[in-house]
Amino acid sequence: MANGEGSSGEESQVTYYTLEDVRKRNSQKELWLVIHGRVYDITRFVEEHPGGEEVLFEQAGADATESFEDVGHSVDAREMLKQYYVGDLHPDDCKQGSKKDVLITTSSNSTSSWSNWLIPTVAVVILGLMYRFYSMDSRSS
Repeated sequence: MANGEGSSGEESQVTYYTLEDVRKRNSQKELWLVIHGRVYDITRFVEEHPGGEEVLFEQAGADATESFEDVGHSVDAREMLKQYYVGDLHPDDCKQGSKKDVLITTSSNSTSSWSNWLIPTVAVVILGLMYRFYSMDSRSS
């Protein structure tokens, strides 16, 4: 466990935990996990978890970000996490520049790469068909 320092040299309120720290807290009495680089002590929540406690025990002591996102937790569930927050994952243990993490945290308004070529292609096809239709229509008049 290590404490961070703010950019102004002042001690920050963030406590950093290594993955090893989190792994040690993986039992019936204490259950920690990591979601998006933040460490949560969900020991008190295990019995209340709507998906059952088995799911949490499978993820305990590790980075559960992918599983958390795969389930598609609600805004309320994400808000609930705040009460179980104990610190951040130490920067040395964070995944560096993982594209998947970036995609998970982006806005739902972002466009995917397929739409960048599909929409213009469909527009060109439609315009071509309209041109043919109107060209044929003007010849018959």
